[in-house]
Amino acid sequence: MLSQKAKYALRALLMLAERPPGTMVLAAEIAERQKVPRKFLELILLELKRDGLLVSQRGRNGGYCLARAPAGISFGQVVRLLDGPLAPLPCASVTAYRRCADCHDEHGCHIRLVMRRVRDSMAAILDNATLADALAGRVGDELLEDA
Repeated sequence: MLSQKAKYALRALLMLAERPPGTMVLAAEIAERQKVPRKFLELILLELKRDGLLVSQRGRNGGYCLARAPAGISFGQVVRLLDGPLAPLPCASVTAYRRCADCHDEHGCHIRLVMRRVRDSMAAILDNATLADALAGRVGDELLEDA
């Protein structure tokens, strides 16, 4: 399930993606317009900056802006950054694989096989949905066709 933290991050990134490149927006403005608690948003923005999705500037004309074009930031990147692996079980993860402690036959585990398909389907959609796609309304079946 998508955390509130990831949801707020996506809302903030989409707001910044609507602005002309390089346009700085104050955290307070983002928080107010997106109805997000300011202190929580500031922590999220710092995390996004640390991981190279945002650039910040202090001072009178300061704020935050995207570090790259909206077409270069996928929902998958943001979700993994803030929520961790997409897989519902560690044994189904590509990036953070870990065998389940109670598993007797990992390769024959039907639960793992289904959860891996869930993970793969989520990744196919989230990794091919960029901020630009979302703003343009391109979030339907064409994302699956591209994968």
